[in-house]
Amino acid sequence: MEDAPLLREVEAGPGRKRGIWSRWDAFWEELKKVSCIALPMVVVTISQQLVTTIGMMMVGHLGELSLSGAAIATSLTNVTGFSLLFGMSSALETLCGQAYGALQYKKLGVYTIGAIIPLIVACIPISILWVFMDKLLMLIGQDPLISVEAKKYSTWLIPALFPYAILQPLVRYLQAQSLILPMLLSSVVSLCFHVPVCWAFVFKFNLGSSGAAMAIALSYWLNVILLGVYVRCSSSCNDTRISFSKEIYSCIGEFVRLAIPSAGMICLEWWTYEIVILLSGLLPNPQLEASVLSICLLIASSHYFIPFSIGAGASTRVSNELGAGNSEAARIAVLAVLVLTLSEAVLANTALLCSSRVLGFAFSNEKEVVDYIRGMVPFVCLLVLTDCIQGVLSGVVRGNGRQRSGAYINLGSFYLVGLPVAIILGFVAHLNGKGLWIGLNAGATVQSLLLALITWFTDWQKQAARARVRIFHGN
Repeated sequence: MEDAPLLREVEAGPGRKRGIWSRWDAFWEELKKVSCIALPMVVVTISQQLVTTIGMMMVGHLGELSLSGAAIATSLTNVTGFSLLFGMSSALETLCGQAYGALQYKKLGVYTIGAIIPLIVACIPISILWVFMDKLLMLIGQDPLISVEAKKYSTWLIPALFPYAILQPLVRYLQAQSLILPMLLSSVVSLCFHVPVCWAFVFKFNLGSSGAAMAIALSYWLNVILLGVYVRCSSSCNDTRISFSKEIYSCIGEFVRLAIPSAGMICLEWWTYEIVILLSGLLPNPQLEASVLSICLLIASSHYFIPFSIGAGASTRVSNELGAGNSEAARIAVLAVLVLTLSEAVLANTALLCSSRVLGFAFSNEKEVVDYIRGMVPFVCLLVLTDCIQGVLSGVVRGNGRQRSGAYINLGSFYLVGLPVAIILGFVAHLNGKGLWIGLNAGATVQSLLLALITWFTDWQKQAARARVRIFHGN
């Protein structure tokens, strides 16, 4: 009966249904599970991102100097601080996800504490760097007045580092258990709190950009407190409760070994886009080029929250199933998330192409800017497509615990292909901003292809075995 559907038994942990499913039914079941994680995670990610964005919007009404200082400070604090903490904490997607799948529930709490401690320690040298932000900026040729303003903003942003170092591990801890609703509620409540507080600090109490930074810190602390109360009091976390134990010391080493390539994987990609924006300031007519590239990057990065959230769902489902030893279920999860993200990419690119004639008017009334953005839309669409592919496959890599391979791929894709192509096309071939963006497209395309290749050739049974060894033996 070659045409009969192949059947398999879906292994189940507590609360999961046991039964016999066809591959097609298993695929649709997996698609539902991933969607239930990914869709709320879009709201969580956007809400957390809007905290800093709203602060920048309010600072923008204080004048050109305040906006310039805060913009440069935001860029550098992202590069030197928040991206590092975000990248390091993504190691928990492997450790907590696989531990939950292996039914080693106590290890989730131990891994989370084992991550928070080194992340808080990492905040200390980052804080020292931010205190001397003005000297760093003047060293690289920035205007002294802007440098001093940037230092003021970054110094008052230091209190936001420490709650961020706690928030990101808590997010991964809950994400591994598919407890997305409490994260959604806490993020939305924190955002609603942030808007009036930021307005009051900036305008009512005349604290300027310092007030915006203080409001960001308070909003992060509120988010941490809300999630901390939930983790402490909710019956959903009874089995995985965060607590101190002797195992923490060994878990810290295990976390750090995986956190370093995790940070490399995230930061190497993140930094590339910041470098391209800086390079645009060296082009002829830098105001036009930098403005258009910044707008295009804003469009692409705003959309990136969707594939990133689908990738979070992929990471959770793959790590859970590998930890449970269900290699076939992990493979089906990858197929489900790829179908989901490619469908979303088609919709997003269709919307971009249909609105290309009027898209520029959302950001400027200058005909030169609007026409430039219209010509850039096809290249933005290509980046949106590659973002959808690599965003999901990067989540699969994290679920597998293969961050080291992901870091090497990002290093080669962006620094051996993307940036050299951008520099050659932008400055040598005189394609200016379009050339820089094509370089980004080249790097992202190579990245997506390489991630697709290692996913295609993944031995899922071997990865399931490795996950079991990692959780039960700490290797």
